[in-house]
Amino acid sequence: MNDDIDDGTGFGDGTDSGDGPGVEEELLEEELRQAASLLDPVPPALLQAAVDAFALRDLEARVAELTFDSLLDALPVRGAAAAPRMLTFSAGGVTLDVELTEEGLIGQVLPPAPARIDLLTASGPATPLTTDDMGRFTAPAPPHGPFALRLHTPEETVMTEWLRA
Repeated sequence: MNDDIDDGTGFGDGTDSGDGPGVEEELLEEELRQAASLLDPVPPALLQAAVDAFALRDLEARVAELTFDSLLDALPVRGAAAAPRMLTFSAGGVTLDVELTEEGLIGQVLPPAPARIDLLTASGPATPLTTDDMGRFTAPAPPHGPFALRLHTPEETVMTEWLRA
């Protein structure tokens, strides 16, 4: 018995036998995909940034979750001029605090540990940074556009999610 009953539209009532999408659904999906590519194409710069970000992935790295972003979580202060953006990432027992200012990027790894940090951007090769004895690091220029941080310690590699500066 066929569970896909035609409702007059030619697509049935959506209750097929559970074997996956039918031929009509696949054709509709392909037509929608073609229409979207013609009417709303992906901008070339965005597509290239996505390809570059994928190429920079590290499959062995643990992903650090964004736990605080001052653009989303902080209360605005009246009269404050261009407050720096504060970000906190967490992965297991490692915390990465980052401050983005007009002058650059300042951060700290907690607990303090010697580490190498790669500042990844879609516009070029990774910028290597190193921590001091207190786990602090700086970059002389702020990232523009999408960026991520990859933290290398002797024990592990931690990668933040990609954010837009």
